[in-house]
Amino acid sequence: MPKRNRNKDGDDLPYALAVARRTLEATADGLVAVDDQDRIVSWNTKFLEMWGIPPDLIATRDAKRVRALISARLKDSANYLTRINEITGTTAKSFDLLELSDGKIIERYSEQISFDGSVVGRVWSYREVTDRYQADLISVRLAAIVDNSDDAIVGKDLNSIITSWNQGAERIFGYTADEMIGTSIKRIIPPERQGEEDEILARLRRGERYDHFETVRVTKDGRRLDVSLTISPIRDASGKIIGASKIARDISDRKRTEAALREAQQIAEAVNAERGKLLESERAARTAAERASRTKDEFLATLSHELRTPLNAILGWATTLRTGGFRDQELVQGLEAIERNARVQGQIVDDLLDMSRIISGKVRLEVQRVDLPAVVAAAIETVRVSADAKGIRLQTVIDPLNVTISGDPNRLQQIFWNLLSNAIKFTPKAGRVQILLERVDSHVEVSVIDTGEGVSPDFLPSLFDRFRQADASPSRRHGGLGLGLSIVKHLVELHGGTVRAKSGGLGKGATFVVSLPLAVLHPPEDTQKRAHPQANVGDLPVLPVVFLQNVHVLVVDDEPDARSLLKVLLETAGAAVHLAHSADAALEFLLAHSVDILICDIGLPEVDGYTLIRRIRRLDNPDKSEVAAIALTAYARLEDRTEAIRAGFQNHLPKPVEPAELLTVVQSLTQPRSKQPADGPRESDV
Repeated sequence: MPKRNRNKDGDDLPYALAVARRTLEATADGLVAVDDQDRIVSWNTKFLEMWGIPPDLIATRDAKRVRALISARLKDSANYLTRINEITGTTAKSFDLLELSDGKIIERYSEQISFDGSVVGRVWSYREVTDRYQADLISVRLAAIVDNSDDAIVGKDLNSIITSWNQGAERIFGYTADEMIGTSIKRIIPPERQGEEDEILARLRRGERYDHFETVRVTKDGRRLDVSLTISPIRDASGKIIGASKIARDISDRKRTEAALREAQQIAEAVNAERGKLLESERAARTAAERASRTKDEFLATLSHELRTPLNAILGWATTLRTGGFRDQELVQGLEAIERNARVQGQIVDDLLDMSRIISGKVRLEVQRVDLPAVVAAAIETVRVSADAKGIRLQTVIDPLNVTISGDPNRLQQIFWNLLSNAIKFTPKAGRVQILLERVDSHVEVSVIDTGEGVSPDFLPSLFDRFRQADASPSRRHGGLGLGLSIVKHLVELHGGTVRAKSGGLGKGATFVVSLPLAVLHPPEDTQKRAHPQANVGDLPVLPVVFLQNVHVLVVDDEPDARSLLKVLLETAGAAVHLAHSADAALEFLLAHSVDILICDIGLPEVDGYTLIRRIRRLDNPDKSEVAAIALTAYARLEDRTEAIRAGFQNHLPKPVEPAELLTVVQSLTQPRSKQPADGPRESDV
């Protein structure tokens, strides 16, 4: 019998190597080992089959060529090679998931090989885990669905102890998962219904389930909710019932609606059987009334803001200029501000008068033969300055065919001016507004197409409603009463035409199409004249003697005229005035400089004044967080004042503000404040 080679410990080397080789081949993982020169020294058949490596390639023992073949089968081949370099550059073990182009998932492990204390290479193992990975993914997705369900989904054991509590349960009942898990489900059951839980547990132990069981549960704040429960037993692997899952849906609104409908039906049947047909319309009328009430409140707040904003600049500049002693440049600036804001307010009044006439049916049309292209051209010229100021291109395409119609040229120009003004207002700088006039059968169509902000699909049906605006919040970016498009619709219909709007959604621009017949009926005229009310100017108060030397005031307002007015007014009293056009700019300046008084508008773009003062009050530095603050705003309702004080302002002054009152309030708030010079420039516009 031939003598076997033995190592220094007397082991049988060929036998040991044979056992090691068979073990290597028997494993379910693909294995490959490389030496410290990154050359392949060992592998098993599973590795070759898993990656489709031909024998002649593995025989080269070239690890780089083998890895190139593997990377070609992966979705992220570049990252694979980069990761190899990262792993071989360390001494640590590694674990990665590899995704193949065909969707398979491979787990990859690696570990350095050491011999007699020296690193001699690294072994790599590969295991396909596609089925397990997909099962885990399904489990994760199912858990996400459960956790994000609008319904409450709760798990409990057979002792009524809660074992799981999703976000829907937290939203409906008010308790967090930490508060509920480990406690009894009876915590949310009213005292008079505690017996329900015993009956539920008894049925669960029999393997029964509840479907849409309607009952009452109690929230954390004590409210009672009507809920619909679906309860199913939970079994372990052996089929033994170990608990239950509950799905609870809040049906309080449905119950209230059902009760209201039943009451309405009883009243209707008592009065007249035919009124039963009105039950459905009663629901719609209630919804419409609620919407109308909300719209009215929003409109009144917006109207107050839109009227007071220009009025603030007008009265403020007029009062300030009467004191005299201004440079020519400041005098011109003040007069221009007065005229500009007076025109804005005049347009608001015109819109309100037009809407009043439309509602009462007393709109007057001076009907005559109209050259529509000329009317459209005139409307374009009225908005050209605004378009040029924003760098917006106006493109006009006019059908050369005769499109003379019957109508009121002034009202028609008002229609197109409104549409063009809207397009320019909602189109960003360097955008485009296109006006297209063409004849379509017996009608003529004028389209105004912009590349602006667009209209969301849910607001598009309400676009022409009175007083409706997509954004009526204090932080809205654009002013206006929400009347322009409603006026356009009524004026177009008085001319026998129609107007429609199209938009691909937010950020995708909008198109307004006015369709007018070539022959229209003349609506009856009334004798009411379009007249503007005359305002009598009374005596204006003079400015009080107020000294604000060494008082640093930060003025925050998005209206340049308002900022300029306050700057001049406060500087006449000796204050150092700093200007900010937005909440972010104001906060940045406040953090960098010393300020005694903050005068802030509420209706700021992006971040409103309420949010700004809350952020300031939360600052860690008392010198910044305790700055005296005045809300100077066109939102002048009692609830606006309450909200301002609750947010952190010391005072609330409605626009238009009397300069004397403003200076007096500023002086009163500076008494406890430091009069040290600010470390910033005396005048700045941030």
